[in-house]
Amino acid sequence: MQEVIYGCMGLGGSWSDEPHGDDHVDQAAAAVQAALEAGITLFDHADIYRNGKSEAVFGEVLAATPGLRERIRLQTKCGIRLNERGLQTHYDLSREAILERVNGSLERLRTDYVDVLLLHRPDPLADPAEVAAAVGQLMAEGKMRQLGVSNMSAAQIDLLQDRLETPVVANQLEMSLLKRAWLESQVLVNHPEHLDYSFPHGTLEYCMRHNITLQAYGALAKGAYTGAEPESPTPAGAATAGLVAELAETYGATGEAILLGWLMKHPAGIAPVIGTANPDRIRACAGAGQAAQDLTRADWYKLWVTARGSNIP
Repeated sequence: MQEVIYGCMGLGGSWSDEPHGDDHVDQAAAAVQAALEAGITLFDHADIYRNGKSEAVFGEVLAATPGLRERIRLQTKCGIRLNERGLQTHYDLSREAILERVNGSLERLRTDYVDVLLLHRPDPLADPAEVAAAVGQLMAEGKMRQLGVSNMSAAQIDLLQDRLETPVVANQLEMSLLKRAWLESQVLVNHPEHLDYSFPHGTLEYCMRHNITLQAYGALAKGAYTGAEPESPTPAGAATAGLVAELAETYGATGEAILLGWLMKHPAGIAPVIGTANPDRIRACAGAGQAAQDLTRADWYKLWVTARGSNIP
């Protein structure tokens, strides 16, 4: 099902070990309410977001709002460890780690299960049989209902799927009008520019063929085309922001809806993940599905060509 997903990474305060405060819970409650008003019912987490505080404040909102859990779906991720054993970052998809981290997420979220568990990053040391054993145990215990991945190629998913008894249902990747490697790799296969993009060719096609939903994180490009001051302004960026505003006026939409609608128009059935904690910007995403319908093929290509700053081959 094509939809907009609310990404909760911005909730919970700082990334430090300091505990969250009541103001962070209030911020989370306002964001959740705005998302619901925008028709969003799938909320995306990860065990590492804000050192676990994103899940914790969301759990407090759930506990304080009777009936909310039944109205929404939750997904979380595991597989990344931060600032442990003398390492800033390392990956761990061992059986023990998956079970430990999911149980921790459930405790913080104050729920008995997540609707989807995503494996956050490929772990070169992961044994697919161990991953499958952990997933099987969690599903048998009723702690998760579906499995997805994040930042994985077609080949990595395929290897994992060989050992799993449940289908991979989602792959979360960075995809937006600004971060276009996923798109450029499709059309530059027989072109010298192909080497400029590291996105693994064939991954979109694999996901489409196997009914794996593509979840696009960073979908709003951090506001680059809807009012935020870019760190490194470019003529292409300014022209794209102007075109987004022009199309928004033409179709009676917001700039945010135009950006998300551009992604959702792709036949892969992309589900954008929005990460803003600003309630007004969350509500501004409500018309994304309609924008996807309204944008013409010419509009879609014009946005792409304008954002890349040069014509396509």
